[in-house]
Amino acid sequence: MPIPTPALVRPPSLDHRMTPLVRIVDLKKSFGSLEVLKGIDLEVRRGECVSIVGPSGSGKTTLLRCVNYLERPTSGSIWVDGQRIGQKEVGGRLSDLSDREMARERAEIGFVFQRVNLFPHLTAVENVTLAPRRVRKMVPAQARELGAEMLVKVGLGHKLEEYPHQLSGGQQQRVAIARALAMQPKLILFDEPTSALDPELVGEVLGVMRKLAEEGRTMMIVTHEIQF
Repeated sequence: MPIPTPALVRPPSLDHRMTPLVRIVDLKKSFGSLEVLKGIDLEVRRGECVSIVGPSGSGKTTLLRCVNYLERPTSGSIWVDGQRIGQKEVGGRLSDLSDREMARERAEIGFVFQRVNLFPHLTAVENVTLAPRRVRKMVPAQARELGAEMLVKVGLGHKLEEYPHQLSGGQQQRVAIARALAMQPKLILFDEPTSALDPELVGEVLGVMRKLAEEGRTMMIVTHEIQF
């Protein structure tokens, strides 16, 4: 059956500084007969760091993927910085964005996956600069300068020319964080970024995330690191 078109709901008109960066209203997501998200309401303020915790299979990753529209919600509404994600109003009705329009929206939302998914044939700095060059149309020299800056930020300024297989798991995940930062996103989503790491490598990734929170980055984090 086709997914029903969500009702058109408008975000409230408030002062820009007072509106949440992320606003989720009655979000539902089903896979066939399995209802995973059952009416989620959530607001994330600018500069806020929100952790999403719960047992495996409770829908944490699905929620993040809906925010980035990697999964199309069954119903409900998601706004990021006042922009409705994944859809636009045409003639008083909602329609899905084109692939190009969706790519522009996703460029504003960083996503750090559980598996780092680095390109094995590219160096650390090349992995970080690929999206700024392809999506932001940044000239190579400018992109490299930005990439080096982001790698320094995550403590890998000495690993610019290393390939993923030459890096530890923690270092690879920090490259993935630098890659997300290089797009200068308004929001960063973290999907269990330490769960695939050996215990001794977890701390270095959590340290980078802590620094980002202290800088005032807006983050939504799915994690099992309750103490952190």
